[in-house]
Formats: sequence, structure tokens, C-alpha cells
Amino acid sequence: MRKCTLVLSILFMLKANAQQPLSPEMLLKLGRVSATGISKDRQSLLYKVSTPNIAENKMDTKDYAIPLSGGPATELTDAAGLVENNRISPDGRYILSSDAVLLKKVLGTDRYPELDKTSAQVYTALNYRHWDRWFDGRFSHVFFAPYTDGQAGEKKDIMPGEPYFCPQQPFGGDEDFIWSPDSKKILYVTKKKFGTDYAVSTNTDIYEYDIATGATKNLTENNKGYDVAPAFSPQGKMAWLQMKTEGYEADKNDLVVMTNGTTVNLTGHNDQINVSSFIWSSDGKHLFFIAPINGTEQVFSVNDIGRTRMLPRIQQVSGGDFDVTSIIAQTGEELIVAREDISHASELYKLNIKTGTLTQLTHVNDAAYKNIAPVRTERRWVTTADNKKMMEWVVYPPDFDPSKKYPTLLYCQGGPQSPTTQFHSYRWNFHLMASQGYIIVIPSRRGMPGFGTQWNASVSKDWGGKVIQDYLDAIDDISKEPYVNVTRRAAVGASFGGYSVFALAGCHQKRFKTFIAHDGVFDFTAMTGTTDELWFEHWEKGGYYWEKDNKAAQRSYAASPLNAVANWDTPIMIVQGGKDYRVPIEQGQGAFQAAQLRGIKSKFLFFPDENHWVLKPQNAMVWQREFFAWLKETL
Repeated sequence: MRKCTLVLSILFMLKANAQQPLSPEMLLKLGRVSATGISKDRQSLLYKVSTPNIAENKMDTKDYAIPLSGGPATELTDAAGLVENNRISPDGRYILSSDAVLLKKVLGTDRYPELDKTSAQVYTALNYRHWDRWFDGRFSHVFFAPYTDGQAGEKKDIMPGEPYFCPQQPFGGDEDFIWSPDSKKILYVTKKKFGTDYAVSTNTDIYEYDIATGATKNLTENNKGYDVAPAFSPQGKMAWLQMKTEGYEADKNDLVVMTNGTTVNLTGHNDQINVSSFIWSSDGKHLFFIAPINGTEQVFSVNDIGRTRMLPRIQQVSGGDFDVTSIIAQTGEELIVAREDISHASELYKLNIKTGTLTQLTHVNDAAYKNIAPVRTERRWVTTADNKKMMEWVVYPPDFDPSKKYPTLLYCQGGPQSPTTQFHSYRWNFHLMASQGYIIVIPSRRGMPGFGTQWNASVSKDWGGKVIQDYLDAIDDISKEPYVNVTRRAAVGASFGGYSVFALAGCHQKRFKTFIAHDGVFDFTAMTGTTDELWFEHWEKGGYYWEKDNKAAQRSYAASPLNAVANWDTPIMIVQGGKDYRVPIEQGQGAFQAAQLRGIKSKFLFFPDENHWVLKPQNAMVWQREFFAWLKETL
């Protein structure tokens, strides 16, 4: 009897210690790591760990320091002052800040102060709302002030009276305004356009403000696309990111430097390189940057050719089935980077510049992963209908058995020019999806950077064309495998991916059993009439819907998913954020009402307080539970 009890106890312990499939609850307990910077003494790396607090519906954040040489992390009670403050000028005399300035009276309370309870808003131009906020007449401006003994003096606005934003809206930050190495100038990024002109343009420039004279000079006037992220080498040379084409937000992003007043493009000669971020090397002779390649995001280096006539030499530094998402700093022969993959949230590593070896520094989630069953990812190449080679990731469930049949999810990416790499998401988490018993197919369809500019650009003005066929080709290809249950396939996606789901619903010819579309574009005409960034609509559609002689525009608007609703015959769940002004609420409402009126089984998951994303912890949990409940019910 005692022997039997002992055996049962051992079996129970083994089961208790066994790895479990990843669940939404487990995913939302993972710590989210972000670097703060290198300590002033160059001995430690400071970072933050944020964890969703479901009960309080907020994020809990703690500060830590870890030796660059490795070792245990130390929680910090006060991290202030441990990292160099880049807001203070290099000579220590001034400090930068950004503050809101009221320049336009659009709120009723600003126009009529005596009517202090009015909620009226008055607009005479576009850009009246952006991302998730309505314009209130206030502009973010850059200020500087004398700085003595840790105290700031009287602030001075370097953009007085100008109705422009710096930092840029809605995602700009400290990188948009920096000091020159000699502390005599302030470099700042802004788009000097207002109202409707702002809404239809991507022409940001880098401006130089002279503290002594108050004069401002446009350093990038000749370029009509994006100019962003200026950064100086230790020797005082400036580099930045640049797109050439006005109105095209997903143009090839190149790394450029200014040499003796002349701009030199360091990456323009390489068609595969599309730069997302960069830093200077410590000696100022190279720049390190991140770019997508072969379904991943990796670190590259390029020599600064300001001193020679040779073509810049680009070399890949890191490599593997993972993403390097940011470069924090260089320390000797190593870079401090953030690394993630489909199965692992971001952690901080040292990357050896010469060998490409990665050494993990932070171990925030190691203990959690010991209890999570792993999944396998595989790179696969598909031949498209027009005989192109398309890469895709396939993610298999834990303990995948090729002799069994599995339901399969086709994931449709947003953007439309955002890469499908080894990214780790807390919403579209492929490890989590696969852990529920699904095979996940993630195509790098037309529009993805990292496969050349032609592949990247070919989605524009052709949303309903080859890109949708790419998705059909992807699901058809994987369906040849005996382990795919062809009677249980679904398509899911958000933003352009949500649009893709709506489009597939009208042409899939019984391939899919169910759909999930989050913040997808359903009605192109209504989208043009209500979205915020009109440059995007104009470029992607090739014009506006009223341009009857514009063949590209008319072909684009004809591909609006609402035009194929008569073909809809498959259950669909539609998710929509109430504060999403990129893809406004009418898009989700229109799709849901069309499905209901067609008598199609459908669900509308609405988050009144969310934008294009789902950011609040309890909303994130609801999203996950509704997502998998719908698949369980309909697939």
C-alpha cells in the first residue's frame, strides 16, 4: 500500500512539474523588459520591467540594474540620476524640455471663457484628430533654459508662434530634439505644415536652432519625404534616417550622414536594406543599424564613407531565427541589444561585434519559460501564382505529431508594409495560438520589407490584387501537408490584416471555416472620409474616390471589401477600438452590420476606450478569451 502511494505521489509531482501549454493568463504574467541606458560609470545596464496588474487594470513597473559583466540584477528604489541626462547640454549650461503651447482656439471653453461648461469644438481644417486624440489647439514645442545646480531657469520657446509639433505626434519623443556636441545648437524634427496640409504630407525636416542668434535653419530642405532621428557621432558628424518620397510613409528608409554640408546615403545602394533604427560606433567610424532580412530583424554595420570615395561597406553582425529590436549602446567590442523571438519576450543581451555571439544579460522570464511547453517554428518558401518565391513562418503546436491533423490559422499582417519576423506580441502571440492546438501560417506576402523595394512597394495601389492571392497561395500550399485539417482553417488579422480578412471573406471559395478581423478597413470611401493620416490613403489608393479619370484610384476603390459582401457566407468576429482614429469605428460597425443583415453568424467585440491597439490589461485578457472562444465555437 505504501509502495502504491509512493508511486502515485511521484506521478503527481511529475505532472505538477510538467511544462504546460502557454495560456493567456501565463502570457500576461510575463515581465516586459525595456532598457533605460548605461550607468554614468559605464559599469551597469539599467532597465525597467513592466507587468500587467489585472486586478488594478494597470501596469506595474520596477527599475533594475545589472552589471555589464553579468551577474544578478538589483532592484532600484530610485533610478533618477544614474544615467546621463541627454536633456542637459554637453557643457552642462542648459536643459531641454517639451511643453504644450495654446496657439489655436478650437475648444469652446478657449473661444468663450465665460461658457466654462461647453463641450464644443470648432475646426476649419483637417488634422482635427490623430491616432486616439482630438486636436485641442495645443502644440508640443521645444524649450531650453539655463541650468545651474540642478535647477532650470526661465524657459525659452525655440518655435514661438509656430503651429507645428515637436516631438512629432503621436509617437515622437526625446529623439526628436537633441543637442549639438558643442552645446551651441538644438536639432529638432518637425513637419512645418498645419491643418489639411499636415494631414496629406510626410515631409518632416530636421531644423537647427542657434542659441546665440535665435536663427533656425532647415538642414534637409531638399528632401521631400521623412527626415527623422538625428544623431551625432562622438566627433560631431550627424546621421539620420531618410525616405525620399513625399506622401509614402513606407518608402525605403535609408541611413544618411552629412559630410561638409553634403548628404551621403550609406544604404541606398543596397536594395534589400530598409533601416529601422541606428546608433554611432564609439569611434565614429561606423554606424550600427537594424533592418529586416529573411523573416527576421538583425544588426548590421556600415562604414562612414565621409573620408573616401569608396561605396559604404555593409556587414551583417547578428544572425539567427530571432529579432534584434533595439540597440541601446556600444561598450567596447560589444553592443547592448534587445532580443526576442516568437516564443520569448524581449530580454537584454550583449552582442559581440566581431563574432555575432549573443550573451544574455537579463533573465526576467527564465523561470516562467521553464513551465511553458515550447513550440517549433519553421521557415518555409512558397511559390506564388505569378511564380514568385514567398517566405513564411510556420508555428507548430507543442508535441506536434505529423501523423495527426490540426486546425490551421492563416495570420494576415498589418501595415501593409510591416515585416512578419520573429516578433513577440502580447496580443497576436503565435506561441500562444499554437499552444491551443493550432498550426499558424505567417506569410511574408507582398508589401513586406526585407525582400527588396519592389516586393515592399507592390502592395500599394493594389490592395485587392496579388497580395490577397499571396494569402490564398500560402493557405493552399500548407494545406497540401497531411497534418493540416482542410475542413478547419481560419484567417485572422488586424489593421491591413483585418482588411485582408474582410477581402478573403468575399473570395475564399470555402477555404476557411471562420474569420477574425481586428480594426480592419471595410469601406474605402468611408475610410478616406474619416481617417486621420490622409497621405496614407492618397498613396495607397493612388488618389481619391472622386477622381473618376484616375484609373489607379478607381481600381483601388473598387476593391473595397464592402463590394463583395454578397459573397460572404462564413462566420466572422469583428473587433474594434472606439478611440481608433486610424481605422475609425465605422469600419468595424459596417462589417458587423453587413454580416448580421446577411444572416451570417457574427460577433462584434468593441473596446470604447482602446485605440488601434489593446493596451489596458483587463481588455487584453478579454481580447484573448474572446479570440479563442470564437475559434473554439466556430472552428
